[in-house]
Parts: sequence; structure tokens; C-alpha cells
Amino acid sequence: MNNTNNYLLIFILSAFTFSTISCTQKKEEKIVTEKTVTNNGPLPFSDPENTGGWVLNEEISDEFEGTSIDTTKWFVEGQNGDYYIWKGRAPSQYAPHNVIVEDGKLKIVTQWEPDYNFAKESYADGAHKDTYGVHEGKPLPVTTAAIVSKKRFLNGYMEVKSKAPKAAMTAAFWAIGYEQELDVYEQLAVPKIAKEGSISHNTNRTAIHDWSPPSVRPTKAFGYDETVPYTTSDDFHIYGVEWGEDYLKIFRDGKFVHGFIQDELGIDWVLNNPMEVWLDSEIFKWLGVPHKEELPATFEVEYMRVWQKPSDNLLVKDRAFYGFEGPILFEENPRPLDMVPEDSNPNDYQKFWIFDEGSSKYLKIHEGHYASGVESLKFSGYGKNEHLEVDKVVAKAPEGSLNIPAGDYTLSAKVWLDQGRITDSIHVTLMNPKTELVFNGLKELPRKQWVNVNTDFSRQEVSGDTDGMVIEIRKEDLPETKAAKLFIDDISIKKKK
Repeated sequence: MNNTNNYLLIFILSAFTFSTISCTQKKEEKIVTEKTVTNNGPLPFSDPENTGGWVLNEEISDEFEGTSIDTTKWFVEGQNGDYYIWKGRAPSQYAPHNVIVEDGKLKIVTQWEPDYNFAKESYADGAHKDTYGVHEGKPLPVTTAAIVSKKRFLNGYMEVKSKAPKAAMTAAFWAIGYEQELDVYEQLAVPKIAKEGSISHNTNRTAIHDWSPPSVRPTKAFGYDETVPYTTSDDFHIYGVEWGEDYLKIFRDGKFVHGFIQDELGIDWVLNNPMEVWLDSEIFKWLGVPHKEELPATFEVEYMRVWQKPSDNLLVKDRAFYGFEGPILFEENPRPLDMVPEDSNPNDYQKFWIFDEGSSKYLKIHEGHYASGVESLKFSGYGKNEHLEVDKVVAKAPEGSLNIPAGDYTLSAKVWLDQGRITDSIHVTLMNPKTELVFNGLKELPRKQWVNVNTDFSRQEVSGDTDGMVIEIRKEDLPETKAAKLFIDDISIKKKK
């Protein structure tokens, strides 16, 4: 697994603009869809001068050139009979033949297909169950499509240039990860049923959902509905979000629309883990179903791009795991097809911190006290008539969770120390080659605030296949009774300066 810094610092060599396309929209709105390009690729439409220092993530981004979808980047729902998570929102069903790449665009087609072999099963949409191909007891043979990125990413700017289908079918650009969902937009250009507060022909809905157990609907944590001055199926527009560690900014046609910050949301800030990108079309039956006469209809996407910012943290790709927010990903292995966002079971694709029985009494992942994200590693301490019942408490990362080149480094973390008798040391061992490290002098640190601790180390060899990290708090470093609690967060490894 590659946990090294995958992002190279790119200097802008030269820039020029071309392909100025203008179109008159409803209410006479005129947009200019210029494409800003450098020798290293396109730049965000919201930041054409690249003041943010963005670097294109080419593993996920796609210009949709050629004559077929790039299956090294995308999982196509239903291809080879395989479906990931679901077959679509019934009564419509995803079908792989509806994913078309032509004329430099992705086309997700919705069709009326009475001869299609719909799945003989129901999909539970909240309290309501629908059968694929059937609506209110009558045939509704509608097929559509979805693609899902094979790679996930943590924080960045994601953007599409797209046009919704002219039918009672959604256009959706969204992302999911561990216990979270970000709907960059949901659009519905031709709703059949008008409901107050729902999606209209000129609505651009952004919504964030919390899938942490118990994931009981409604799962929406926060969001924003923008009324746009056009029907979303009229023409192409550019939609994007900038997703930071503690903020989200919504953009349309390069202009800032609305934002959220974690300080206002608290633990409702759920966007803490890497996410995969989805592009799909569905039936929202509560807003009506498409008529045969309006099909086929096409959701068109000219490009989907993701940019990120460089970091000197070698653990940046897995920063969520080393910040105790969620699993570490082994993306060289396929995602289990039934792995939903709320799935906390370890498998070949996602693995979690490991606590043995003796340690789990004193160590746990704790929500609500954090340096970043919403979680940290908590050592609970013990009282006046108690003592540590094991020689040490241990949090162990999975084998293969570190891949560090030979060199000189600084290991750092943030700690919060309660008042009282505190351990003076936190031990950290890197497993292969074995490297024993210690954060010493904790007793001298300020209390009840997040403090950086660090230690330097050198390695003469690259990480072995079983390299990982073990965090220990040892009985020998603790008082016999009345040990204060502490928290650990935001572990990083950087090249020594």
C-alpha cells in the first residue's frame, strides 16, 4: 500500500485561455465557460490563476475522450452482472449499456425498455419498497446508469461541466466514504409533482448525509438549495465544491455560492474520510416518474476533475486513519460489492485500528474531542482504587499500513493531557524494519489543550510489506493509582528539515 505523498508540487509554467463559449440562458443570464490550461493540465474554474496551488488528481479525473468509458478509473454499475451497493433507485434500474462516451462527453442515458430483464427484487427506499421496473403495480420499464470512481480521495476541489436530462430523471454528482455522503448536486429538470422545499426545474441541491450508525433516515446533516436562473437541462454549466479539512465551499460557474465551516456544525461535520465519486441518474418517485414519450433522455458530462493540494506529510493520503476518523484503505484490492458507507467491518479493502481485549478497557476511538475531524484516540485513565490491569495498552495499525522510504524523518502527533498524574511517555513502534520511538516529557507539557509532540528517527531501509504502527502506554510509566486521561490525534511523518 502506498501511503507516501502522492502529490507533487507543481509550479505553473505558463497559462492561456481558450474555447470561449457563451450562451444565453433563461432570464438572459450569460456565462463564459473558458477553460484555463497550463502545461500540467486544466485548472479549477473557480480558481483560474491557481492561487490555491491545486494539483490535478489524474487517477480520478476524466475528460471522457475516446469511444468507451475508462474502466481502469470507473466501476460501471451492472457491468458483467456486478452491482456495487445497489441496482439503482427503484423503479428505475442501472444498466451498463446506458453508459456511453462519445463526442468528448459522458452520456448517461435513461431509456424506456420493456424487453429489459429487470431484477426480480425490491429496493427499500426508507419506509417504502419498490420493485425494479414496476411502479404502483404497473410496468414502468425504465433503465438508467451510474459510474463510480475506483479510487477515493481526501479533501480537494471537485468539479464537473454538465447538463441534466430533460425528463423526470435526476442528474447527480455525489461522493460517498466511510459514514458520509456529499451530494455536490442533485438536479431534476422536469419534476411531475411540485412540493414545497423540494427540487424544482431550477434547483441545484447540495446535501451532506451522516451514515454513522444508527443510520436512520433522514440522514441529512446539512445542505443548501440554490435557485438558479435557468432550467438545469437547458445547457452546460460548471458545478464544483471545495472540500477542506474543516470547511465546504459550493461554486457554480466559477462563482462562490455558499459555504459551511466545522466550527458552526460541531460533530455534524461528517466529511472526514476519503470518498469515491458517483455520476448517475435516478427516479425520484415522490416528484413523479418519467413518461414513455420523454425518453430517451440524457445526462451529459463534459468532464469530471479533482484537484488536491500538495503536502509534506507522508501519511497525507491516510490522514483520516492516522487522525482516528475511520479505516485505512487498501485500494489495490477491490471494494466489496455490498460495502455500504456505514459498514465498519474490516475486509481486504478497509481496515481499522486494532485493540486487544486488555487494551480495549482503556483505549478507544472517541467522538467529540479532537484536534481535527471529530474523533481522537482516548486513554481513559483510572481512579483512586484502580490500577492498570495489563502491562501496557496498545493500539495497533494493520500490517502494510506504512510505506516509508529510507531517510531521516520526524514523527509527530497532537496530545491533550488532563490535569492530574499523567504518563510521562507514549511509545510508538514502526514494525518493519522495527523502529522504537518515544514521545517523552509529557509531564512538563501544558494541560487541557492540544499540544504538538515529536521525535526524530532515521531508517536505512524502506518499509517492508508488514510495516505498520503500534502505539503503547505502559504501566511502568503510569502512577499506581489515579492516572489522568489523555487524547492523541493527527499523527504525521515528515522528512526531517
